[in-house]
Amino acid sequence: MRADQIKKLVREYYSKRCLVELKRLTNDPYHRLEYDTTMHFLKKYLPKRGSVLDAGGGLGNYINLARMGYEVTLPDLTPKLLEIAGRQVRETKVESKVNVIEGSIDDLSMFEDDSFDAIICLGGTLGHLTRRRLRWKAADELIRVAKCNAPIFVSVIGRLAILMNTVVYLWPEFKDTPDVWRRYVTTGDYFGGKGFTACHFYTPEELMIEFEGRTRIVEMVGLEGIFSTHSKEYNKAYKIRKYNETLWDMHLKTCTYPSVVEISEHFMMICRKLLL
Repeated sequence: MRADQIKKLVREYYSKRCLVELKRLTNDPYHRLEYDTTMHFLKKYLPKRGSVLDAGGGLGNYINLARMGYEVTLPDLTPKLLEIAGRQVRETKVESKVNVIEGSIDDLSMFEDDSFDAIICLGGTLGHLTRRRLRWKAADELIRVAKCNAPIFVSVIGRLAILMNTVVYLWPEFKDTPDVWRRYVTTGDYFGGKGFTACHFYTPEELMIEFEGRTRIVEMVGLEGIFSTHSKEYNKAYKIRKYNETLWDMHLKTCTYPSVVEISEHFMMICRKLLL
């Protein structure tokens, strides 16, 4: 399948599911883990002020960075998502801090080298480039537009968690199209059809290789961590409330373990651009 066809599939998928995606990170305590953990590490590594490129930022889930004082630029592939992001910008009254534009992460030619104080590319955006050469090109672009030593945050969907979820929820591919299932488990490549759009599911080593030599890896984080694939159980425990502080504390203590990163539904790499 050609790259333009893949982008069309992705654009159509998110155009149809924009309202679902709008609620995804706040839908329940389990899904909020991805957002809360991401924000925890953004606050840890972002510079105190400056410009942030929210590459493939979609609906604007992280435009609250503008409320924290950052200048945010948000390019995305899907006009429908950008429309909603623009509405969120207006509702939160941060128009002077956020620039929403159409664009793809594998072509950031509208920006000069060393333009941004920080780069975020979150929620699996990089994985929607199913062609390996385009993912490498996107990595080059994200690094190119970052200033020297700027933090770069990239989160993707973990391949082993997809395998675990398939077994837990018996996804259609497992029964109806086992060859498709075998392909995305062994290679990470999924070209859409049932349940999700075209995507490449990552191993941690694979993501690190795409950025090696030009960045220094600072930290790898499992965003759902030890609770990955246990959404029902986590939500049930969270509702009891008396466990919440302990759950969060144990999550933060373990989410950077390499084994936990590898099994997380989403994991995030934090790196810094090297001076070459």
